[in-house]
Amino acid sequence: MAVADELSAAGVTAGEPLALAVVPGAGLALAWAGGRRQVPSSDPAAVVGELARLDPRWTWWTARETAAPLVAVGVRPRTCWDLGAAGRLLHGLRRDDPAAIWAAGHGLPEPPARAAAGLDLLDLESEDGGPVRGDGQLSRVWLDGGWAADLDSAQRWAGLALQTQQSQESALRAVADPRPAPRTPPLALLTAHAESAVALLAVELSHDGLPLDREVVSGLLQAAIGDRPADAVAEAATRSARDALVLRHFPGRHVDLRNPLQVRDLLGRIGFDLPDTRSWRLEPHAASNDAVAALLSWRKAERLVTTYGWRWLSRHVGEDGRLRGGWNAADGGAGRMTAGAGLHNMPAELRPAVCAEPGHVLVRADLGQIEPRVLAAISGDQGLARAAREDDMYLPVAVALGCDRPTAKVAVLAAMYGQTSGAAGAALRDMDRAYPVAMAYLRAAEESGRTGHDLRTYGGRLIRLAFPAGGARSGAASGYGRYARNAVVQGAAAELFKAWAATVRDGLAATGGQIVLCLHDELLLHVPQERAGAAKALLSTSLDGTARWWAAGSPVRFVVDVSTGSSWAAAQRRDRR
Repeated sequence: MAVADELSAAGVTAGEPLALAVVPGAGLALAWAGGRRQVPSSDPAAVVGELARLDPRWTWWTARETAAPLVAVGVRPRTCWDLGAAGRLLHGLRRDDPAAIWAAGHGLPEPPARAAAGLDLLDLESEDGGPVRGDGQLSRVWLDGGWAADLDSAQRWAGLALQTQQSQESALRAVADPRPAPRTPPLALLTAHAESAVALLAVELSHDGLPLDREVVSGLLQAAIGDRPADAVAEAATRSARDALVLRHFPGRHVDLRNPLQVRDLLGRIGFDLPDTRSWRLEPHAASNDAVAALLSWRKAERLVTTYGWRWLSRHVGEDGRLRGGWNAADGGAGRMTAGAGLHNMPAELRPAVCAEPGHVLVRADLGQIEPRVLAAISGDQGLARAAREDDMYLPVAVALGCDRPTAKVAVLAAMYGQTSGAAGAALRDMDRAYPVAMAYLRAAEESGRTGHDLRTYGGRLIRLAFPAGGARSGAASGYGRYARNAVVQGAAAELFKAWAATVRDGLAATGGQIVLCLHDELLLHVPQERAGAAKALLSTSLDGTARWWAAGSPVRFVVDVSTGSSWAAAQRRDRR
């Protein structure tokens, strides 16, 4: 009997958690609520592929370790339960390794990271040499790969994963559902499903990469920073020549342009008394002062050289024309996806090089005014929710506040970010009058931060705000308050974005396309040209479908701008028309 048929007969059904531990070259071990199974095989990925027709919810400690080898050989599981992702959600973990996940689930102190921990006598005193030590923590021998010694060990490891999943699911079901019209399953559980799917998406993004035209990017770099230097001497000469374009405006002055304090002093000598030298402070003076204009141009080139220069091209762009960096499903603060290799901060100058491959097109989707719309949904403010029914919600907000649109935007952003000085302070008073429920929601979050009380985002993610031992000084408490005020909005917005991305990922499989970039509130898809229309429709219908369960009962309308182009830059230009 085939393995899939055997598991089906044993009661493994679609959506049921199926824990997986793979021993390369030997086979895999499975655990589900009704049983256990070892499958010897020289090709475990093929077995996982066969079991895909059962559509289980694959369960593993982290997608980074278990799913990455499967993705590398073309196996793309549809749904999963990532214990690390659920642990971040449920316990506010900053780490997603099995040691931290297990400890949090059992109320134990977080153990040292593996890199900082050596063997402990407790690891050697387990009666059966098993995975759980006498103090309840996981054995470092097992954490360092001992679980993969044989299929029997892998079976025990899969069993622990299933046990942890069941405990996490039970705890998430107990988290209060904040939706105006609670539904089954609860929102925290649905968030765990989405966060798990995005942990898998992060593995896929790391493997697949972003399509980049090497010839185009080389031309852009050459125009911006000059030819690729032949050696270190040529590189230093190019650097000096680039500095000279700025320093010529300051005869007799020799400073390090990479030192902000020296640059501030330099600008002070020509009449610019500034608190700092941030670009946004300098930009208003560029049109009237050649020295400032030269400094800003230098900074753009310097950023390209140091972060996106010739070394970056050689290190991170493969021969297949794909830019690859490591992706994380959630940062430690807002819960947003993050990436290495400059994927999250690529300057506009290089975006024309992000090009679709022959026969394909890039489809770009950007959520519109996502954070204020999220605030309207999570706070339950009906006035703000009515404003969020419009394509541009700042227009009705402006009417309610009795001001122009730019001021209304400042007011809403000031409310979410806790800005109280200048024009923002006056605007906040009008926000209190027009949208008291939303403002009360934000102030309650701020008070939690000021007093060191943990809170949860709308989607259920624990935000740890407890002060360090000894309490927090007044200034630090104020910082905690501002952080919490923003985190409840930005964190919820990140959860909605990722739930949407997970839904798009699931629907995109039928088009032959792939998500190639997740940038805060923006998705970039790479799809066959003849399926571009289907992909565009999917982006909109997926957002509508996600919003129906994420914000069930709320009248808030979420909007997305969708455009296509042969390059990322071309799609952005179409979006701005």
